[in-house]
Amino acid sequence: MKALVYGNGESRKDWNVNKSYRGFTTWGCNAIYRDCKVDNLVAIDYEIQQEIYKSGYPIKNKCHFADWSILEGFDPEFVKEGFSPLNIFETPKRNDGGGYGWYDRKNCVVQGKEYETAEKNYQQMITQFPHLDKEDVKRKCFKNVGLYITWVEDKDKVNNIEFPRNWCAGATALHLTCQEGADEVYMLGFDLSDYDEPINNIYKGTDNYLSSDSKGFNTDEWVSQLIQVFKEFDETQFYWVVKKDASPLVCNNVQSITYKDLDKRCQI
Repeated sequence: MKALVYGNGESRKDWNVNKSYRGFTTWGCNAIYRDCKVDNLVAIDYEIQQEIYKSGYPIKNKCHFADWSILEGFDPEFVKEGFSPLNIFETPKRNDGGGYGWYDRKNCVVQGKEYETAEKNYQQMITQFPHLDKEDVKRKCFKNVGLYITWVEDKDKVNNIEFPRNWCAGATALHLTCQEGADEVYMLGFDLSDYDEPINNIYKGTDNYLSSDSKGFNTDEWVSQLIQVFKEFDETQFYWVVKKDASPLVCNNVQSITYKDLDKRCQI
């Protein structure tokens, strides 16, 4: 089985994600749903999951969300007591039924990150890496602080991600692709970042993303996750789609090709 896995690095800007590529299963991450439908959408962070669900996308399209535990008949009011009203993000419980009559959703997903946790992470980062821009570190540590309550429909197409956990969206999507049997995987928009460079993401500066003036990330952890995927699925051939000046990781089952090369393969 062949798969196209879309990361959100800026190198894939000129690739047509809306085109149907016969013979390929498509996987995408986070806000790619704004631009196209993919066969499988992967989202890790709470705020983008809530955005996706609120849009109605998961009702008809298959999604994979991290920490997506549905609480049946749960009343989240007491949980709100530990959060400032400004940091409580809740989707409507009532649904207009598409013109067929109002009804209340009965089940919800409750997720969150406390201010104290973000503060602890921030202090650890600036202590361990005192040379980093403190404002930039704070922006990243305090991203998605708050309580996220998402009221869900009885029927949707969201799967809870059992494994891997606590990985970035791109590496998670790759692992799930291989779990489902892909033996030929093309990685688009998997751009490795660097803290000394501007953030590399197609959706930077938009809702639920870091601002466009943010700095990049240390990608050591991302690279470690990718290597785990390559080694675990050593009989799968991975094609890292890059520009000419890029140089991806070197592994026995990883080969770099250009977007022009991939376009030719998709025409076959």
